[in-house]
Amino acid sequence: MFYVIHQLIFEKEGVYLHTNAKRSNQDTTIPGFIRIVERDGEGGEEETKFDPGYEPDWAVISTVKQERRQEHPPVREKGQWGSFSLPLSELYSLRRARFSLGRNFLVLTTRGGDPLPPLHFQRGGARELLKAMQRYIRLAPSPMDGRLFLAYPHDSGALSQSFDELHLFDDTSADLVSRFIQDPYATTFGGFSKVTNFFRGALPHTHQESPLSNRSPQDAHCPHPADEEPGFELITCVKLGPRPQVKRGKPLDNWDQFLDPEGRVIDPQKVKELVFRGGIVPSLRREVWKFLLGFYPWNSTTKEREDILRVKTDEYFRMKVQWKSVSEEQEMRNSLFRGYRSLIERDVNRTDRHNSFFSGNENPGLALLHDVLMTYCMYNFDLGYVQGMSDLLSPLLFVTQNEVESFWCLTGFMDLVHQNFEESQEAMKQQLLQLSVLLRALDPELCDYLDSQDSGSLCFCFRWLLIWFKREFSFEDILSLWEVLWTRLPCENFHLLMASSILESQKEELIGSNHDFNSILKHINELTMKLDLQSILCGAEAIYLQLTHCKELPLKVQEVLGLRVPCSSSDESPNSEPKETDTLLTQSEARGASSCQPFNGQTPQRTPPTYP
Repeated sequence: MFYVIHQLIFEKEGVYLHTNAKRSNQDTTIPGFIRIVERDGEGGEEETKFDPGYEPDWAVISTVKQERRQEHPPVREKGQWGSFSLPLSELYSLRRARFSLGRNFLVLTTRGGDPLPPLHFQRGGARELLKAMQRYIRLAPSPMDGRLFLAYPHDSGALSQSFDELHLFDDTSADLVSRFIQDPYATTFGGFSKVTNFFRGALPHTHQESPLSNRSPQDAHCPHPADEEPGFELITCVKLGPRPQVKRGKPLDNWDQFLDPEGRVIDPQKVKELVFRGGIVPSLRREVWKFLLGFYPWNSTTKEREDILRVKTDEYFRMKVQWKSVSEEQEMRNSLFRGYRSLIERDVNRTDRHNSFFSGNENPGLALLHDVLMTYCMYNFDLGYVQGMSDLLSPLLFVTQNEVESFWCLTGFMDLVHQNFEESQEAMKQQLLQLSVLLRALDPELCDYLDSQDSGSLCFCFRWLLIWFKREFSFEDILSLWEVLWTRLPCENFHLLMASSILESQKEELIGSNHDFNSILKHINELTMKLDLQSILCGAEAIYLQLTHCKELPLKVQEVLGLRVPCSSSDESPNSEPKETDTLLTQSEARGASSCQPFNGQTPQRTPPTYP
């Protein structure tokens, strides 16, 4: 008598089979599902087929027979990957890899040495799959490759390691192209920023090395050869110390005490520290801002500054005359110039119109805003004008009340943020990636929740970083915030700590109210003008102090905070394509194989900035 009993242990749809991994520019993905089925049987041979009741494009049916295990290779019919099964007893290893478009894949290899086609969990579920598998097998990281996990039967005596310690997958990583097709609005809102969700922890793909290679366990922490994948560092296991309490200081209210008899600034660092701590009183902003934004050198005398102003004034009006002298006939034949003018005129008419300096239809402030932006196009024609630049200029023009001074302050500001406006959006991708790194170290629970709601890309922070929170705070608050950020203290990425502080302040609301993707987006947008700047600044500084006091701060976080020099391009594989996104990914990867390896002091490290 023969009978087979099937018990469904796990099932997940929306899993894609990547059938041409070695040629990612011509790859094909086949949708299907994956199941773990437990079988009890007596007599006869164990079946290798299981009828799911409907016909998907493919299916992986992993089987477990309690009483008896037999060797079965994956079933593959007619040379094509259709429905196939693999006994878990025949699973040799699991490997995480990254192929085209930043997609994360799970590669399974049988004990016969045959790798199965990579599996892409577009809708998540990899974590649940691995938990279900661990009912029957043990997964232990290979000492020779931190991305390779070996499968052992429970009775093998191998080292048992809990799933939570493995941190194999970020479930919610998804194909950028398919995400765009499914939800073009959400993807467009964040520009190219959504690609950062796929960079986090993703790795370049190479051929899978054998766990039995000659590399010793002692070499696991050494740099990988050029033909191997670089390592990566997981930061979910960071244990941070207590967060200190921070208070804001008094604003800078005495400028003359910092000037010598010839007008030089005696102690620029002290000035920056005071500005960072408490800002600047309104009456001194016009003068001090010109130093913070590089219009005047800190060591210039009063006489030298008069000469600088004269030279800069002449230079400004020469550039202004250039675009003023363009005739209508010339403009008709210059679509780029015509496009810049059209964008500027449209944005000027809707920039800070609530402010008295720009209100009304015949307000001269609007004409100045227009003329300075047009002149900037002549100053930097490669970049020209991009939407959002009017938001950066209006506070400068309001404070200086001067066309020339506001222009040169704008050029200094743009030196800090011009990459935000470049067409490639590489800088925005990098900043969103860095923000994700910070948030993962600070609050994994919040990160996991955002991931579960398809918001792990942090695309809703795009506007924050693009124009430095210009539309999130009141006009007066922005004046205070920007002068703090211009000090570049305590690190150049303090604006990312600001964003982290805001997100942490909203954690209870986001998780407690069980917001989904759309409501998260809506809630974040509705924070405009509702945030307390001083509380956020204190929170951001406290985060910085908390992170820098961590003795085992992950390398990625150190790089974001400026405590460690990023890996040089010479460390990259010569086979890697020279793309900016690949360079970004390489710089954000650590070289160790452990999931939370402390900094050992062997790489160049910067001394944290000091301030009162």
